Amino acid sequence: MSVLRPFDKLPMLNSCALLLVGSDEAIQQKLAEAMLREKRSFNISIHLATSLPLPSERDHLRPRIDMVVFMIDIKSKYSLKNVETSLAYVDASFFLGKVCFLVTGVGRVNACSIETNAVCKLAEAYCSPVLFCELELEGIRAATAQRLLRMLQICAGHIPGVSALSFVSLMRNSNVD
Repeated sequence: MSVLRPFDKLPMLNSCALLLVGSDEAIQQKLAEAMLREKRSFNISIHLATSLPLPSERDHLRPRIDMVVFMIDIKSKYSLKNVETSLAYVDASFFLGKVCFLVTGVGRVNACSIETNAVCKLAEAYCSPVLFCELELEGIRAATAQRLLRMLQICAGHIPGVSALSFVSLMRNSNVD
């Protein structure tokens, strides 16, 4: 079992690879399906994992991962702990704009087990953006899928003149008060 590295493989032409990491496989699947339904000008492969590290015996079959989305269910402390544990298996260079935290279940505030401040501190510590959404609602799931696809395009270098490092600078600028 090894650390996930962003540049250990060559990119594929007009293709992007996304890794969704989270403990709720049903929500991961719904989001992946929503992303695949969206119109796009590039090929996408979406890989689902409940946690990291990924099994090393399949490493030679895995494409280069352009972006990692850590999914945290606001109703589950286990979900946050799972993500925190998985972060140790991601190379530091991934945190230069190729990681995003996605907090789900925010529409049910009365059922929260995790404080949003804890997630924001985690995102700040890893210089990565955090998105809050309610993936149970089809419209919000589609909007989240569109946003993640755009971020994925940037992370894969498909948008001329825009770097994934802009996510890092946006994080720093939003935290300067």
